[in-house]
Amino acid sequence: MLFQVYGDNSFYQLIGWVMVFAGLIITNEIQRRSKAGGCFFFFVLPAALTAYFIAIYIGAANGASWALKNPTYVHMTSWFHYAKLYAATAGCIGFMMLKYKKGIGKTEWFKVFPFVIVAINIVIAVCSDFESAIRGSIALANTGTRWWLSSEGVWLYGGWWNVANGVAGIINIFCMTGWWGIYQSKKKDDMLWPDMTWAYILAYDIWNFEYTYLNLPTHSWYCGFALLLAPTVAAMFWNKGGWIQNRANTLATWCMFAQVFPMFQDYSRFSVIPSLYADGFMKSNIHPTAADPRAGGVVAVASILINLAIFAYIVKRAKAQGINPYKKEVFKGTRDFEEAMARAA
Repeated sequence: MLFQVYGDNSFYQLIGWVMVFAGLIITNEIQRRSKAGGCFFFFVLPAALTAYFIAIYIGAANGASWALKNPTYVHMTSWFHYAKLYAATAGCIGFMMLKYKKGIGKTEWFKVFPFVIVAINIVIAVCSDFESAIRGSIALANTGTRWWLSSEGVWLYGGWWNVANGVAGIINIFCMTGWWGIYQSKKKDDMLWPDMTWAYILAYDIWNFEYTYLNLPTHSWYCGFALLLAPTVAAMFWNKGGWIQNRANTLATWCMFAQVFPMFQDYSRFSVIPSLYADGFMKSNIHPTAADPRAGGVVAVASILINLAIFAYIVKRAKAQGINPYKKEVFKGTRDFEEAMARAA
């Protein structure tokens, strides 16, 4: 079992998952179908939140009790959360420019932006994975256990699984093909990347799920399961070719919510922890006394094997067609690709 979803809170845990999944689906539809909706979520709301974050840290620096006790200040202090929030938001803005062909979104060279921003987001996560592996090794040498306490007071269990998944993330970057194959949909409601078919989505989802499972354990029920499934479902059923736009929209939305309301996933009836915490979750100066890393290890192996398999598949298709898979679209002729292209302007 991956998660501890049972007991008195299981009903709330399941309802919480449904609320997050449905909320992300709905907000994504507002963001992609309405220019006003996109501008509100990716310009107005981030600007307001930035002012809010600055106010909190200024208040904390001056010793203000309201700031020092603020949930964002107490529970969301890691560099990763802020980097992810603003990187994802930058991606959404860039995708809107491409979708509506505004400013540099009209240029040919800017079509490579989706690859660049996704690669940056992956590298951020890979660095975090390697950091956990290193800190786990240091903890093992110093204390005899792999538990290490993050800046947010969450005990993580760093090991070879982090290294394996970090390598899978690097491979995943090279699984992105057809960098310049970016299109505007006929209805102008989507930025399409047709070469990002089910093959890449599978490789990315398994890698990213494992990343969250290992490094954001108290959030992974939501950001590693509901958050990944929402854009994938949309891309599979009604938004062919729009997966990367769905992913950026839902990721930015979730990051904003989680940054302001961390207690929802951390300490409430809706909180869910992985099976790693064999004796339950502990947030204190004493690390958990038992760990069950088997699930994380199995998923890490699956992550690197699936990414290697997809990369090999890409190389095989590219050789058969005699093309560079990054300059040209390697999945042309497949069902997913053709269905996405049918929506392109």
